[in-house]
Amino acid sequence: MKKENTTPETDQHHSSSSSLDDEQRIKVLSPSMLVFKRFVRNRLAIAGTIIIAVMFLFSFVGALISPYGEKQIFESDQQMSKDYASAAFNSDYRFAVFDGQTLPSAAKSQMLIAVSSGASTYEADGATYYLTEEGEHFYTISSFSPLFSVTASALGYSYLGDASPEMKAAFEAAAANNETVFTVGGTEYQLSKNGKRYDVGSVQRLASASLMSFDAAESGYQPTAEFRYAAQKALVNGETAFEADGIRYSLEAEDDGGTVSQDGKVIVSISPLSVQAVSGDVFLTVEFKQSLRGAIESNAFENNELTFSFPENGEDVEYRVVRDNKTYLIKRMTSTRLISMYEAPSAEHWLGTDGNGMDILTRLMYGGQISLLIGFIVIFIETFIGVILGGISGYFGGWVDNIIMRLVDIFNCIPQYPILIIIGAIMDAARVDPQLRIYYLMLILGVLGWPGTARLVRGQILSLREQEFMTATEATGISVSRRIFKHLVPNVIPQLIVVATMGLGNIILTESTLSYLGLGVKFPYASWGNIISAVSTVYVMTNYWFVWIPAGMLILLTVLGFNFVGDGLRDAFDPKMKR
Repeated sequence: MKKENTTPETDQHHSSSSSLDDEQRIKVLSPSMLVFKRFVRNRLAIAGTIIIAVMFLFSFVGALISPYGEKQIFESDQQMSKDYASAAFNSDYRFAVFDGQTLPSAAKSQMLIAVSSGASTYEADGATYYLTEEGEHFYTISSFSPLFSVTASALGYSYLGDASPEMKAAFEAAAANNETVFTVGGTEYQLSKNGKRYDVGSVQRLASASLMSFDAAESGYQPTAEFRYAAQKALVNGETAFEADGIRYSLEAEDDGGTVSQDGKVIVSISPLSVQAVSGDVFLTVEFKQSLRGAIESNAFENNELTFSFPENGEDVEYRVVRDNKTYLIKRMTSTRLISMYEAPSAEHWLGTDGNGMDILTRLMYGGQISLLIGFIVIFIETFIGVILGGISGYFGGWVDNIIMRLVDIFNCIPQYPILIIIGAIMDAARVDPQLRIYYLMLILGVLGWPGTARLVRGQILSLREQEFMTATEATGISVSRRIFKHLVPNVIPQLIVVATMGLGNIILTESTLSYLGLGVKFPYASWGNIISAVSTVYVMTNYWFVWIPAGMLILLTVLGFNFVGDGLRDAFDPKMKR
């Protein structure tokens, strides 16, 4: 009797196709291909992969094709209003000491007191000085050598000391005319009256003092004290010429001052206005000072400012005069080479420039290289240490496991950020080279971050070492190191890949945080974290968004991309994942 097929029709599978359909194809795929197909079906995982690929292209390929360098500083010529000179009408006396004479500082100070009190003599450091008013705010300071004294009475003059008849006649004429100076035989004598007594002596001019400035027409020329005295004396007397140091000069009076010429060429300008250049390399001509004085005396100030023009190299240059109490600041537009700080995005710099005048887009490219490399190298160090210690701990167990796990506990108890702050401060104090500092940072982060990987590997190996295939390895006499790293660790690789991928984002965030705090990558090298750290004030943050927002977005996208890939790998490696 023929046996009937009792298998339900619904439980039987028939394929009418001569080629493999999806179901049949999956049944013959390798485990790695199954993982791959599960991964590519995850849209977020694909998006994360695309983001990471774009970041690598941006950082490594972009830096190669960028026309700028990581440390290149950009400069530009800009017109700026800069201080050019200062001016003020003299209120302090200027002293000119004659050749071969000295005038102590005490004598200069006491002279000012004598002028304010109207005295003709004064004493300083035990010496007597005579003050002669030659004109308005113009004095000569002389020393006095007494020759004789005279007492006046109703009967006439009584002389004490040697005095020739000629000297007596000259003295009496001067006393009758209330004069303080008289000349005998070409020598000048001074008389000083104290009540009815006169002291007569020879006079030696030591210095002159006035409120006038003597400005040379050529750099390097310095008028002598004799020249200054003779010129101002002639100016007071209304003369058109004078002689000094054996040379004849012409004098032309102008308002409160004048100009001195020699052979028709102006050599000195006399003015109550003192003008000084801000820079010692700049020489101010007499013509410029006269033009400036005319502008100031025109009193055409509006809001304490006025402008005037002065020809220079055939072109009129505009100057701005700012009045500040009794001082005048002269400013001019000057072409200055400046660092292109915080330039807005343009065709030349697509994301603008930072506070150091560097191209932000280029810095982001090089910063991405460092941030990504730090992430991968730190993960490699963590994984390398964690796999070795975790594999040994999980395989041997017992006292070996206890020692390694206690070491893990110690590292887990270390406060990571305080330790990093201390190490960063030590490197700052030691002035560690910025490039060497990057390597130290990677090593420190890797050494501090391995315990998590070690725990993962230990836990997986503890369960795997009891499996049948491990019993087979023992039976065949395979060495312990090959059992651990050839047969056990490869079975943990899927979990390690997931953990490492998701940990990359955390490492990049850690590096960015440390660099932002000034403890990570140092200038002039760029990382996304220290690019953001340049934004140290609210003003920069609110006005120069292009400095920090692009770096922040790159960190956000990169970390998000690694997290998406990590989630996708975790789902793809999950054996319970539905097809």
